[in-house]
Amino acid sequence: MMKKYQVGLVKRTTAILLTLAQLLLPLSSYGFSIGEERMIGEQLLYSIRGQFDILDEPDISRYINNLGSEVLEVAGPQFFEYHFFVVKSDQFNAFAAPSGLIFFYTGLIKKMKNEDELLGVLAHEIGHAVSRHISSRMAKQGKITAASLVLALASLALGNPALTQGMLTGSMAASQTIALSFSRQDEEQSDRLSVDWMRAMHRNPKAMEGMLQTMRRITRYRSNELPAYLLTHPNPEDRLHYVQSLNEIDANQNKEGYYTKTDNFAFLRFKYRILSQSIPSDELRIFCVNTLSSGRDQEQVTMAHYGLALLAAKSTNFPEAIKQLQLVRKQYPNREILNVDLARLYLESGALNRAEVILRKAYKRDPTDSYAAFQLAKVAALQGKVSEALGLYRELVKTMPEYSRLYYELGRLKAGQGETPISNFYLAKYYLYEGKGKYAKQYLRRAAKDKGLPEERRNEAKRILDRLEELEDET
Repeated sequence: MMKKYQVGLVKRTTAILLTLAQLLLPLSSYGFSIGEERMIGEQLLYSIRGQFDILDEPDISRYINNLGSEVLEVAGPQFFEYHFFVVKSDQFNAFAAPSGLIFFYTGLIKKMKNEDELLGVLAHEIGHAVSRHISSRMAKQGKITAASLVLALASLALGNPALTQGMLTGSMAASQTIALSFSRQDEEQSDRLSVDWMRAMHRNPKAMEGMLQTMRRITRYRSNELPAYLLTHPNPEDRLHYVQSLNEIDANQNKEGYYTKTDNFAFLRFKYRILSQSIPSDELRIFCVNTLSSGRDQEQVTMAHYGLALLAAKSTNFPEAIKQLQLVRKQYPNREILNVDLARLYLESGALNRAEVILRKAYKRDPTDSYAAFQLAKVAALQGKVSEALGLYRELVKTMPEYSRLYYELGRLKAGQGETPISNFYLAKYYLYEGKGKYAKQYLRRAAKDKGLPEERRNEAKRILDRLEELEDET
């Protein structure tokens, strides 16, 4: 009991000290106000949605955002509400955009070996956002408009950092330039914060060394064409030495049991879900088979069967998918999410009644389980239980208001009921969050003028339409 109290005290003390450090940062050093940063973040997210797929299925979104919330709990109160996104792209990239938007590219996740490596990168990006490094450096560069910054950030987000210079030259005086790569001081500050936060979470910051070693290898072998992440986060060699020095003087490394052994089940499941949607099936199959043949790590071997289950489901070989998943469930009998995975396979194979039994049990156990709720809604819709499906989708909208698939399903069900006005409204939001502005505007215009819609919905459509046009004008 005393140990638990002491751990809590350390966490609270760390959070207080870190919060005070943030509040003591001179506000005059920032180039943009909080409101301007929010606007820039909104514009950037709109640009990214239009160019990339964001992998935001309920289980994927929940995992990455829950992990981010764990860091923010020890980081203390923030200027912004943070959101974490997985972007489908083979780029080795991640970045913290203004206003607390953190993006991870699937190409970076592919290189990660365990949850602590992901946590270290996530904490590092939060460190940049907490310290408002982008805004701070804008102040040092002289006058620059928010629109110019959006262009610069977008060029990096879209994987072509070389565009940044040219895009900004036209909007700034010839003598002015902008370097979006973080300075050595910025990187050290973010690394120091992430090490401190990982310590407070009892997660070993030595994992950061593993990811930095990966970055160092990429720097050495791809020096002629560095990924965006290594252009904006330079000098992995220096960063590695700095983090190693912090870990060498870490007294907690000598305290037995201070750092908990990380359970990597959730990370590996997340990683395989990401890989199954972002790399060729043959490549993933080879990765799984090689992991199985290595036999070195039981956790890795077991979860390779999960990857094979996803591959089999992708090719509609559901008996094989279920067989592979059952091997995983045997090793992890108490992981409820695997039951939902099984139900999903039953759903996709047409065994609706078997899927329903599992999903109703999962949803009753935890009504906040968005993954189970979404699958249950799909089952209900296929069984003709439209009212139940609509209710589940509407509840999910409250917790996942930017998940485009919800609006597609709502629009489809309402169209089936002959309620065209509200169907058009939902489809407008579907296209909005899919990043398809042209189609979103078409449906929004219809909704804004449709007297068949309640006034509240018409006004919402008008507000969204106006904001959408503003964003397109500004970017």
